Amino acid sequence: MTPPENAAASAANDPADLVRVLDADGVFAPTPAAEPYLDLIDAIDDLTLEGLYRDMSVIRAFDVQATNLQRQGQLALWPPSFGQEAAQVGSARAARAQDHLFPSYREHAVTRIRGVDPIDIIRLMRGLTHGGWNPFDPRNGNTHIYTLVLGAQTLHATGFGMGLVFDGRCGTGDPARDEAVIVYYGDGASSQGDVHEAMVFAASYRTPEVFFLQNNQWAISVPVATQSPVPLHQRASGYGMPSIPIDGNDVLASYAVTRRALDEARAGEGPRAIEALTYRMGAHTTSDDPTKYRTRDEEESWRRRDPLARMEAYLRGRGASEAFFADVTAEGAALADDVRTRTNALGTIEASSMFAHVYSEPHPLVAEQAAWLATYEASYEEGTA
Repeated sequence: MTPPENAAASAANDPADLVRVLDADGVFAPTPAAEPYLDLIDAIDDLTLEGLYRDMSVIRAFDVQATNLQRQGQLALWPPSFGQEAAQVGSARAARAQDHLFPSYREHAVTRIRGVDPIDIIRLMRGLTHGGWNPFDPRNGNTHIYTLVLGAQTLHATGFGMGLVFDGRCGTGDPARDEAVIVYYGDGASSQGDVHEAMVFAASYRTPEVFFLQNNQWAISVPVATQSPVPLHQRASGYGMPSIPIDGNDVLASYAVTRRALDEARAGEGPRAIEALTYRMGAHTTSDDPTKYRTRDEEESWRRRDPLARMEAYLRGRGASEAFFADVTAEGAALADDVRTRTNALGTIEASSMFAHVYSEPHPLVAEQAAWLATYEASYEEGTA
């Protein structure tokens, strides 16, 4: 739990318009900016509240297991989501079934909530697939594939949103049919030109889109204070979008603000932006060493604001049982065990598969490269290398 002096220091640094429902101790203490969203919070029943905690806890168990698998040589790379669960779970649960979600590369909670099999992320990080899953397979809940090129997914999302406008699939007044788009990106990506170009087109064409920025404070080793002298949500405001900062470690704030933003976008009111203030507790990826640029005091101050501990305290205050928390822990352990078992059974693929599906039609350069690789590999078989 956050000591009073740390809580006071944290509050002093919060934007005046920050939306927060639960404080760091899990106490229901809405900020003034949260007042317009309390009707949405009041409508959440106990089962749904417990489901939000379950989502966060289970995906953290998966994330820890995947990190361990990478350290043991089973994956080429892993981008941890540890610490960002509330922002992801709240926003993903706020989306409707017909909405389209465009993740970056650490939205593990988002993809699982929408139906993507976690092993498909493992396959991608193991190098067994170029994409991971088919976003148009109904089982994947309109979840588009991970994008490791920083900010590129915002262009993809905006283009898709423009298509929804052109096809009349939003703003019809039918909430059961109208569609919206939500795109996830980080504070580092927010400095990429792609993000700003996407916002220009989104604002111009009034796309039914929510730009969901997870400000986890570090763009690899560059702190957010170096990236921008003003709060990042103001960048979106410059394009004429309503832009709201939220406590990204408060799953209720994430849910309520995203639900309303998506509803407004879906109804034809144009794009919205959300900045979720959170923290990347782990490394940027498993190739990174955050001890080289972060202090223990900083990490500890954010650890006291852990989104799972916050929601657990809130649920216990509402009377959640020990049996419930034990069941959640068991589900997370089962998922982790299942992922480990299936990862170990994945095996490898032929190196030549890297040339498949690069272009829709045969390409002479790709054919030349494939022929070179075949000759090179054959030289080993013949003992002439």
